[in-house]
Amino acid sequence: MTNALRQFKAAVFQALAHPTRIAILELLRDQEVAVSVILERIGLEPANASQHLAVLRARHIVTSRKEGNQVFYSIRDPMIVEILDIMRNYFEVHLEESMAVLKSAQLEESVE
Repeated sequence: MTNALRQFKAAVFQALAHPTRIAILELLRDQEVAVSVILERIGLEPANASQHLAVLRARHIVTSRKEGNQVFYSIRDPMIVEILDIMRNYFEVHLEESMAVLKSAQLEESVE
């Protein structure tokens, strides 16, 4: 794997490395959404939303279009939704493993 490819991957993961940006992507997963809706549903201040959307735009994860005085955002490529779904599945598997270990430890402690 080339260093350029590693840098590209790291840049994408850096863009995804903030819970607010993930929340934005989850909101956009099925449809184009106006910035006003993003602000309302996620509870962001306009300046904060602008910064997060700029990061996602810079990494070509979302696209935007202007209609009148509104700006609409959408996910550029549905593969990003697949990545988020894979990460959710990864979390769930490891959460289940952690819970099983915890339950086993509790059972051992109660037997002793």
